[in-house]
Amino acid sequence: MTSKIILFLLLCIAAIQVIKPLGWPGLKKRSDAWRLVAAAIGVTFVMLVLTALFQGA
Repeated sequence: MTSKIILFLLLCIAAIQVIKPLGWPGLKKRSDAWRLVAAAIGVTFVMLVLTALFQGA
């Protein structure tokens, strides 16, 4: 559940970045939205791995 919330928030911020750049460090241009999408994919992957590791415990 937490990963879905984080994924949703990061994708919303990426959509805002495309419309109007946020001006945060590393996010000065509209084309920098891919960094936020990559972070969302990374968070999803880490949560998937952690879930798989702790599911057997």
